[in-house]
Amino acid sequence: MATEKFDLVVIGAGPGGYVASIRASQLGMKVACVDRRSTLGGTCLNVGCIPSKALLNASEQFAKTKDGTLADLGISVGTPKLDLGRMQAFKDDIVSSLTGGVDYLFKKNKITRLEGTARIDKAGAISLVDGPDKDSYQCDRILIATGSYASSLPNVEIDEKRIVSSTGALAMAKLPRKLVVIGAGYIGLELGTVWARLGAEVEVIEFLPRILPGMDEEVAKKFMAIAKRQGLKFRLKTAVKSARADKTGVSLKVAPAVGGDVEQIDADVALVSVGRHPAIDGLGLEEAGVAVSDSGRIKVDARFETSVEDIFAIGDVIDGPMLAHKAEEDGVAAVELMAGLAGHVDYDAVPGIVYTAPEVATLGKSEENLKAEGRRYAKGIFPFQANSRAKSIGQIDGFVKILACAKTDRVLGVHIIGHEAGTVIHECATAMAFGASAEDIARTCHGHPTLNEAVKEASLAVDGRAIHI
Repeated sequence: MATEKFDLVVIGAGPGGYVASIRASQLGMKVACVDRRSTLGGTCLNVGCIPSKALLNASEQFAKTKDGTLADLGISVGTPKLDLGRMQAFKDDIVSSLTGGVDYLFKKNKITRLEGTARIDKAGAISLVDGPDKDSYQCDRILIATGSYASSLPNVEIDEKRIVSSTGALAMAKLPRKLVVIGAGYIGLELGTVWARLGAEVEVIEFLPRILPGMDEEVAKKFMAIAKRQGLKFRLKTAVKSARADKTGVSLKVAPAVGGDVEQIDADVALVSVGRHPAIDGLGLEEAGVAVSDSGRIKVDARFETSVEDIFAIGDVIDGPMLAHKAEEDGVAAVELMAGLAGHVDYDAVPGIVYTAPEVATLGKSEENLKAEGRRYAKGIFPFQANSRAKSIGQIDGFVKILACAKTDRVLGVHIIGHEAGTVIHECATAMAFGASAEDIARTCHGHPTLNEAVKEASLAVDGRAIHI
């Protein structure tokens, strides 16, 4: 048995776990961080956020060259040729660089790395049941940050070859002739966009009558119209009954969501993107007495502490959006609270971003949320078509939409579809964090010409006084 005792053992080295580990070390704690992978960074850095963004960028450059966008700028090039192996190597190099960067940060902050699959024996004790550091370890506190894994459907078995999760979709060595995406959420649309740009026929199947469930519906409708222009096909209100893979492809059985005749769809690859599930299996939570909700998430209090004293949890395994940046904020707040500092995360102010082209970004309440709550609100919309910077860079699709309380003018929600929407929305996140009104944003001087001027104009539009439309 290992004799070294830690102040904190963090289980999981994804964005939540590694950030929590670093912050805890900064606060003077002796920290160990456990992960089953030999590389740090969790799903996000290894097989999620980072590799997908690398392929999104690479595929967008390929598409711009292929569709004549560069020619419109006076740049003449020949017909582009796809070297998928080199593109994948480009992605892998970025992943390697960033995971190595986390390893450097662990060494800098004197955090002990432990490789293996962790199991909680009781409060203050864990065991690694496999891996090179297989042993038992003692600690004052445990922080669970194990993230999530891709969900599937009945009669749809993921093999990461023909029927793939996001992990397999990021590693394909050959361009599929046809790709079926099951689920029209963030991940499915991002990865469907990658392969459509590179030349695959992409069809998206969604059980609900709309794409991007939970996002502002007006934005989702606009995005779907743009995605169709880019070549994606959609089947809404459609259920996937089964998928069967063989050496040559996948056969899917689909039917109307409300019931009806079954139809067969054949494809080279099917991507299952129907959400994610908390990764808590094998942790020994039941035996340790840690309470879990009916939805499979660990129950925590305002201090991120579970039903067992000195066992904490953050990120995808607890309530709130399953997003890397939310997990990071959870991690910092949790360890600061352990150290007697203040800590809190406002889940209404966590941006959600779809990194397609154009991007989609959302923050706070949607119109549908506000209507369901019976709250009176005012709305301001400003199109990028009327924004001078958007025009000058040829990115005029989309708009900024701001929702404010009808009585107080406090900003309740912001929804953007457009170029760099994920960057533009962060001034709104800061504004909402400080309880700003639409008038506050409207009276803030914005640099010209910038995309963020559309935010200012949308804020003016809340009061019906936009200047440039």
